[in-house]
Amino acid sequence: MTSYILQHKKHFNFKQFVAQALKEDVGDGDHSALATIPASKIGKCRLLVKENGIIAGIEAAKEIFKLIDPKFKFTSLLKDGDVVKVGDVAFLIEGSSQKLLTAERLVLNVMQRMSAIATKTNYLQSLCKGTKAKVIDTRKTTPNFRFFEKWAVVIGGGANHRFGLYDMIMIKDNHIDFAGGILEAIAATHQYLKKTKKKLPIEVETRTLEDVKLILNKGGFQRIMLDNYSIADTKKAVTLIGNKYEIESSGGITEKTIAQYAKCGVDFISVGALTHHVKSLDLSLKVVK
Repeated sequence: MTSYILQHKKHFNFKQFVAQALKEDVGDGDHSALATIPASKIGKCRLLVKENGIIAGIEAAKEIFKLIDPKFKFTSLLKDGDVVKVGDVAFLIEGSSQKLLTAERLVLNVMQRMSAIATKTNYLQSLCKGTKAKVIDTRKTTPNFRFFEKWAVVIGGGANHRFGLYDMIMIKDNHIDFAGGILEAIAATHQYLKKTKKKLPIEVETRTLEDVKLILNKGGFQRIMLDNYSIADTKKAVTLIGNKYEIESSGGITEKTIAQYAKCGVDFISVGALTHHVKSLDLSLKVVK
């Protein structure tokens, strides 16, 4: 099992995901496969790449096949993160022909989306070359599919932000407005952590340079988010903050502007479009005759 699965095991139940996905897709039986293929038939398929990009989800596919039928024989020909071109073969899978076809769409759905995200991440990270900026994801993910989407970001060379609402305190604009102000929100957060005896990292979103100045005087957090800042104001904020805290740029950053933000000296650039605005990479599972 891959290190990423082991590292984030507490966030995700792989077995439960596969069971629920099969329940949704298979129901009381894959009647097309059951009707046309003898139960004793053994077959082999290859994962064919039909679009250039970064391949992701090979290890995920291996785990899915194993859960569907431990007797499957899986042979990797490429590894997650490899650059691929049309015509490449990522892996071979051999076993029950009926079960291969039952597993086909689930594996493809996972891999095509993961590969798209890895490809997009890799491209955006390449635009930050020569800077310390790391491209990171957000919580703008597909419900119940976050684990795979965040895994794909890492495969593509980016990094993960918080996994959910439970592993980091992120004081955003709505929290600040409900709390009555940015300093009030920070103070309330520390009271909460003291009361609950939780140890969670804290990030504070700022909307203006005045916000940055205010919280620099307050302290008590690990990261400052610069939300929807211009390039000019980002540079000013980075100068103000220096090396005191981690700095994250966020909000409407695209492939046209990401290099400029990276050159400002920020540590992280969060891009929601990594996971909510990608087109699946074309892959296909084909029978080896």
